[in-house]
Amino acid sequence: MQLEIFFLLAICLVAFLYSSVGHGGASGYLALMALFGVEVSMMKPSALILNLFVSSIAFISYYRAGHFRVRILLPFVVTSIPMAFLGASLEIPPELYKKILGVCLFIAALRIVIRTGEEGERKKVSIPIALAAGALIGFFSGMIGIGGGIILSPLLLLTRWGRMKETAAVSAAFIFLNSLAGLSGHIIAGMAVSPKIIIWIIAVMVGGLLGSWTGGFKLSASQLKYLITTVLIIASIKLFII
Repeated sequence: MQLEIFFLLAICLVAFLYSSVGHGGASGYLALMALFGVEVSMMKPSALILNLFVSSIAFISYYRAGHFRVRILLPFVVTSIPMAFLGASLEIPPELYKKILGVCLFIAALRIVIRTGEEGERKKVSIPIALAAGALIGFFSGMIGIGGGIILSPLLLLTRWGRMKETAAVSAAFIFLNSLAGLSGHIIAGMAVSPKIIIWIIAVMVGGLLGSWTGGFKLSASQLKYLITTVLIIASIKLFII
């Protein structure tokens, strides 16, 4: 019972941290599920469901604040949605899945601690590159059960295709759409979700509402982000050695 309560608090914290920057938190949920021994077959669809709720909350918050730019989003989702569905339809051996997920969790940890600057003039999105990147991110995201925000956000910031708040808004919409496509693929493939999904949804919605309201890491959030980074790294190591 104590472990279950700790898990609920942990996913609430993950939702808070990720939603504050426009993310759904799937990589964090997967990390915690790996640490707490959730059955591998239930991890991906369960994480995507949680992703849907948190990313939608984050999107609404950033949209109402006027940061959403549909012209940035469209070139990516045109190719990412069908590829996310395709990636989710593929069956991956559990051992291979653990290794791939371990690498992604480590990348997610680096993404949290490495802050990308937003200085400089915003540049116009390159449509060919965006279409290609959307396809790759979508396929990879659907395959491992995430929304793709941990890959899209740094791409938008490094290329200066979007400012920080715009990137958060676009990422939230991108994550929601890809999570929905990926979840559809998993459902068709016959994958089941955890029987505890309802209580998990409630926990992440609380964290998501608080995180999206803050709109970024503030106050003691620096300590919190290092905590979740530690969880991601521990989980990635656990996936490689077990």
